[in-house]
Amino acid sequence: MATYRTDGLGALGDPMRRAVFELVAAGPKAVGELARELPISRPAVSQHLKVLKEAGLVVDDAVGTRRVYRVDPSGVAALRAYLDVVWDRALAAFAAAVENTPEEPS
Repeated sequence: MATYRTDGLGALGDPMRRAVFELVAAGPKAVGELARELPISRPAVSQHLKVLKEAGLVVDDAVGTRRVYRVDPSGVAALRAYLDVVWDRALAAFAAAVENTPEEPS
């Protein structure tokens, strides 16, 4: 069986981290901008961004003295590929179960 990058899925399991990711997905943002939109501190936002970056879901760029975070398309593509495989297998299993279910007499 092929190995797929699944750490992105785990990183998005935390509701606040998912909120950080969704804000970054809406457009590139610095830590301060994210902290103003969330009920958590700047250091907490930074920790969430660190996890998202390690999971390959975001990247950062130096813009002056700030780090601006944006979605990493390759990380999101890897996560989507994993979910596509899981979804395809689930649909195939469902189809097989339906085909093997005897029809009830009318």
